[in-house]
Amino acid sequence: MLDSLLDQFRHGDRQALSRLLSMASRGQTPEALLNQIPKPRQQSLVIAITGSGGVGKSTLIGRLIPVIRKENQSVAILACDPRSPLTGGALLGDRFRMPVLPDDDGVFIRSLAAASGQGSVGANLPSMIQILKGFGFHVVMIETVGAGQGDTGIRSLADVVVLLLQPETGDDLQWEKAGLLEVADLVVVHKADLPGAERTEAQVRETLGLSAGKKAKVLRVSSKSGQGITELWQAIQATSSH
Repeated sequence: MLDSLLDQFRHGDRQALSRLLSMASRGQTPEALLNQIPKPRQQSLVIAITGSGGVGKSTLIGRLIPVIRKENQSVAILACDPRSPLTGGALLGDRFRMPVLPDDDGVFIRSLAAASGQGSVGANLPSMIQILKGFGFHVVMIETVGAGQGDTGIRSLADVVVLLLQPETGDDLQWEKAGLLEVADLVVVHKADLPGAERTEAQVRETLGLSAGKKAKVLRVSSKSGQGITELWQAIQATSSH
């Protein structure tokens, strides 16, 4: 049965892709099986999009998808949702905030439940990324659950880490995200159409300026108005080529 499934996968069968991803998410893909996944025909770009709940990660990804597709690049999204305590399944269903044409075979979206205590990274995510690369997707985007110290584990899986922040309503930003600032390649002040965006950007730049390490690029982006979406994609591509 596995040989037949792998053969279907090699021939671009999306149902076989879904079945293999389900097996991987349950930890049912032994090393011998993963070794039979085809090597990618081209280099895949793995992007992690992380940030606090409500910052607009899914909405931003939804705006990036058509920009990527205009370049004839296929894209797969793994949305690492919190796991429902009742059903054990993904809770948020982020795919509903990522509108995609139903007949576009160049886009694949999969929600992935992240168990409590695993931070933002779903179990067996490396295997799932390997499977998506083997299927031939040019871009693999990972949306993580939240913004805390646990999210820094995504650094080892992604070529580019994008951290989303939004204008705060209080006097100070909640810099419990400091660990993420250290590993982020790009910091996006999202919802830049809201009051306080300039102040938030200035605070981020000031905080980054205190770091002795690599400085992340800071952009202001609004999914509502479309401001900065294309520039963000260009920055992601430029960062990945370094």
